[in-house]
Amino acid sequence: MIRFSFLKSGDRQRSQQRPSGAEEPLQNRSLRGQIMANSGQKVVLITGCSSGIGLRIAVTLARDEKKRYHVIATMRDLKKKDKLVEAAGDAYGKTLMLLPLDVCSDESVRQCIDNVKDRHIDILINNAGVGLLGPLESISIEEMKRVFETNFFGVVRMIKEVMPDMKKRRSGHIVVMSSVMGLQGVVFNDVYTASKFAMEGFCESMAVQLMKFNIRLSMIEPGPVHTEFETKMMEDVAKMEYPGADADTVRYFKDVYLPSSIDIFEAMGQTPEDIANCTKKVIESNSPRFRNLTNSLYTPIVALKYADETGGLSVNTFYNLLFNFGPLMHITMSILKCLTCSCLRRRTISPN
Repeated sequence: MIRFSFLKSGDRQRSQQRPSGAEEPLQNRSLRGQIMANSGQKVVLITGCSSGIGLRIAVTLARDEKKRYHVIATMRDLKKKDKLVEAAGDAYGKTLMLLPLDVCSDESVRQCIDNVKDRHIDILINNAGVGLLGPLESISIEEMKRVFETNFFGVVRMIKEVMPDMKKRRSGHIVVMSSVMGLQGVVFNDVYTASKFAMEGFCESMAVQLMKFNIRLSMIEPGPVHTEFETKMMEDVAKMEYPGADADTVRYFKDVYLPSSIDIFEAMGQTPEDIANCTKKVIESNSPRFRNLTNSLYTPIVALKYADETGGLSVNTFYNLLFNFGPLMHITMSILKCLTCSCLRRRTISPN
């Protein structure tokens, strides 16, 4: 199996309390209490901004022509900030600030929010997440727990920390980066899909309560997204060994699933910019949707699940596509790639 980061990179750094009387690090002293927006700006905190979708959302909002947003871009390791700083350009230090944040640490989450003036967050965008791909037999329980720690409990930690203030103000918008895999299971993505399903259920429940306090909750549900990591991941995963998995399963994974996955990415994949633009539309909508599929080509796929309450339609369809009609699907994806223009393949939603 391979464990990879969809939305952020960097080694997880656990926050540690300083010994009594020890001097506070200069970096922390310079950050503490300094993050504040100008009058009229909305404070937006985004997790997982060192690369990919998180980086692009942060830059898109920070470079808003009307300067409506004060963006707090966070990542586990600020040494990974160079790409973000370069992309932000002159917005860095003006409408975009950086803070360290590990969503897997209660203390790190608390310290991050404490560094914002009055702990005031108007918009929370939960983007940080990791993936786990491969035969289940090859994946340890510890690896599975790490995925849930980031993808599910990381979101819960962030919402718990900002929700009390939003409730007091009777305003706020919480955005959660989910996936079509939170709606429809995908073979060999079992654990990642489970973490997204859990998050979808959690948010469905929370949305009802939050609505009473005039807090909006929206989920962004991309399909495949071309990030820097995706190409290298596909190359690496094909070379790996999968101890514990039988030979047939490994062969299905490497010779059937991976080629099909590459075809789908090439034919239907979006860019981080597409997802960032979609997210911006959602937070600027007067009546934002709860669920927001970013890729219109995935609507029929998701619809299969709701067309048959027994679940057999979607399960059998995906089985046949993968194992019985693999060559036909390859041809179909190739035709789709040729016939669909980029504006259709990258089409984002229009919340209004």
